[in-house]
Amino acid sequence: MASSLRLMLLMGPLVAVPVPAPLTDALQSVKVTTSTQQASGFQLTFAVSARSVIQQALLPAGFFDPGVRVVVAAVVDGAPSVLMDGIITQQEMAPSADPGAATLTVTGEDLSVLMDMRHERECYPGLPHQARAMAICAKYAMHGIVPVAVPPVMTHVPNPIEHIPIQSSTDLAYLKAIASEVGYVFFLEPGPLPGASIAYWGPQVRAGLIQPALTLGAGAASTVESLSFTYDGLSRTQYTVALTEPNSKIQIDLPVPDVSLLHPPLAARPAVTLRQEPLPDISDRSVTEALLLGLSRTSAAADAIRGTGKLDVLRYGHVLRARHLVGVRGAGLAYDGLYYVSSVTHDIKRGEYKQSFSLTRDGLVSQTPVVIA
Repeated sequence: MASSLRLMLLMGPLVAVPVPAPLTDALQSVKVTTSTQQASGFQLTFAVSARSVIQQALLPAGFFDPGVRVVVAAVVDGAPSVLMDGIITQQEMAPSADPGAATLTVTGEDLSVLMDMRHERECYPGLPHQARAMAICAKYAMHGIVPVAVPPVMTHVPNPIEHIPIQSSTDLAYLKAIASEVGYVFFLEPGPLPGASIAYWGPQVRAGLIQPALTLGAGAASTVESLSFTYDGLSRTQYTVALTEPNSKIQIDLPVPDVSLLHPPLAARPAVTLRQEPLPDISDRSVTEALLLGLSRTSAAADAIRGTGKLDVLRYGHVLRARHLVGVRGAGLAYDGLYYVSSVTHDIKRGEYKQSFSLTRDGLVSQTPVVIA
């Protein structure tokens, strides 16, 4: 259980700096959403009045204009955690005749939105996937973005005589497209310090440090307000490759093996596979490209267990982070164990810090005998 909570808010045109005290006093609520499926976003709500510094000075001066950088960090028991580093994309003013009821709401996305502003056409002769990712991310170093690219499990270096990779899209779209080709993901992780972000191009992080356990049914020791699970039998898919037997000309569908190179199992009993689909046409792809595509599609369709819940950060004692592992205990033999945190929404008000979260896993029954608190 945490005993203290402090919120840090920084804003600025290029480099975010601490906001003035009147703006901090006017801040009513903060909402930050981080997800593996979409760009992270934030929403700040301020109380305004006709004579407030917001109305008299900050709004006319463009302090809340689209493009202004925003950094939000939470300090729980002295441990800082950067929740968002992004830019404002929209502002909404809601005047009111009632005293103290008028509000200004600014909405924005993480810094990856800067990579989605302009259509680019570039060629990358002889560069493998990870080198292309590093080259693109390096263009945004001025925003404090540090690129990290993990080489694919099988590296494919295109022969410039036969094929030259060409980008004809925004940088963000291309980064996600080449990541999908090898079963990887791309996202920006804010921090570890305010004003810095990590541009991560690589596999989902399903190993390493585990966040403190989410505990159910333990009375005063419980750390979550609610948590429920769903087992979707149609989410897991077996992909096949169509081959033609040369003599009989009979087509044979061979299953793509789930070798778990990109998707280490978190459960002892994998979910059943009811759906079967062929891989798209791979006749024009090299053997390495076909294998990478198979790994990509198989890993993307592996998770069948989904958990959704809510917690109070002051009771939990930590900030639950998306895109990392967390343990669950007290849910029973089938659903206890490690999960991947696929999304987290932070709802912060004065004296209150709640989180809504989603978890995913590939099956039932924990692989570990004990979940560490």
